[in-house]
This record gives sequence, C-alpha cells and structure tokens, in this order.
Amino acid sequence: MNEIKVKALAKVNLGLDILRKREDGYHDVRMIMQTIHLYDQLEIKKTNEPGIHITANLDFLPTDENNLIYKAAKLMQDTYRLEQGVDVNLQKHIPVAAGMAGGSTDAAAVLYGMNELFALKLKRKKLMELGVSIGADVPYCLMRGTALAEGIGEQLKSLPPMPKCPVLIAKPAVSVSTKFVYEHLKLDENTVHPDIDAQLAALSKGDLKGVAAHMGNLLETVTIPAYPVIDEIKRCMLENGAINAMMSGSGPTVFGLFEDEGIAKKALETMRETGLAKQVYLTSIYNNRRA
Repeated sequence: MNEIKVKALAKVNLGLDILRKREDGYHDVRMIMQTIHLYDQLEIKKTNEPGIHITANLDFLPTDENNLIYKAAKLMQDTYRLEQGVDVNLQKHIPVAAGMAGGSTDAAAVLYGMNELFALKLKRKKLMELGVSIGADVPYCLMRGTALAEGIGEQLKSLPPMPKCPVLIAKPAVSVSTKFVYEHLKLDENTVHPDIDAQLAALSKGDLKGVAAHMGNLLETVTIPAYPVIDEIKRCMLENGAINAMMSGSGPTVFGLFEDEGIAKKALETMRETGLAKQVYLTSIYNNRRA
C-alpha cells in the first residue's frame, strides 16, 4: 500500500460541563461527545524522500509544524523510525476553529492512516495513547461514536449510541479564542451546571427528546454575551423546528437536533437566508465505530 484515503469526522458536544480549574491551568470537564457525518478528506501517500509535505484546499491553513496533521505524522515517524516521508492532501470541509475538533480529527486520521499505510498493526488503544500528546480531543476522534469524556477530555467511556437524527450546523463569521473563553469562565457556588447525568439516563433509553431536553454547554455563559449572534442562531433553529440547539465546544458553531428530515431541510434554507451564519450544513448523527 502506497496511499490511503481517510475521512476525518467532526464532533459536537451534546453536553459540556466544566467542573473546576486545575493547578496545571487546565480544566476538569464532563462532556458527552458525539460524532457527526461532516468530515474532512485526507489522502496520505508514501514518498521516498524523508519529511512531511502538506497541501490543502484552503490557502490560509498552515502546512508546517503548526498544523496538527504535521505533528501527528512527525510523531509516527519519530516513534516508529519510519524512513519514508509522507505527502498529505487535506480537503477541509469542517469549519475551522469552530468547536468541532476539526484539527484534532485530522490528526487522528493521520495516526490511523499511517498505521495502515506502514503496516504498523497498532491497536486503536495504542493510537489513542499516542494521540493525547497532540491534543485532548484526538483520542476521542479515533474512538468516535457517543462517549463520556472526563479529566481534560482524555478519559473516555463508550456510551449507548445517540439515536440517529438530522443535525443542522451553522458557524457564524466570528472567531472565538478557546483561551479567551476559559480565561473568562466563572466557576462558583452560583454556577448552574448542565445535567449530564440526565443525558446519560436518556441515552441509556435511546430517548432522543430526553437527550435534547438536557443539552447544555457551560461555555455559552462566556461566548453568548461576547458574541450575541450565537444566541440568534440558536433562536432561529428553535423557531424553525429544532427540538433543541446549542453551541458546540468553545464555539462559535451552533448545532440543532431535528426529528424530521423535511423540517430540517426547511430550517437549512431559512438559516442560509438569514445570513447569520457563514457556513451552514445539514448532516446527521454518526454511530458506527471503527474497529
């Protein structure tokens, strides 16, 4: 095998709670992660020359060591003493810096792809252990499906699958710094935390409405006051048939869950007409886990 094509799937957070700030500066989290059918496409080729060469369909993306793709490829080369280099072509479709693990899932795809390409025969668990050194979301992006994430996001537990349903994605034309969000997050005795346990109970019953009813993202307490368009997008989705809508990760992307495909398609058209979002997609829940 000299080349491989890999789909790097995006994620949303069905629930996102921040428990405390740690002494090392990170935060302990409790999140329900969910893969969706929105993905980047990576083509990875072996080269006789050593090194890592990255090309992408978006000219503003870094193609050097500042790209997580590069870091993942370098990690595999250094750890397993791979003498051949790789060319990686990225076709980017997941919104950038959007709270959907776009960079992390690309890195995960490189770990998976190079494992196959160089016949390293590493188990997924080993790839996940490698991935955490690149970013806290990388192990989950290798795992996929529905999962509870704790610690800084690297402690993962597989959950009963989220019921399949249409998912509307809308990213406004604003950039949100994750650093800014966490620096301005207030955690005290008055903080109202999302009910993650209620979502876990709903998932155990395959109850879509129950999961939706308890959606919550503590980081919205920072982002919505700073970027009111996020709340406008949420309201638009709810007014057009979403059973609930919420920001994913540290934002600014908003996703809405729907029960009916036809209603979701109409909501997609309405969202595009409003001009509130720069990127709008209609996708669905992804449940199949890769072996």
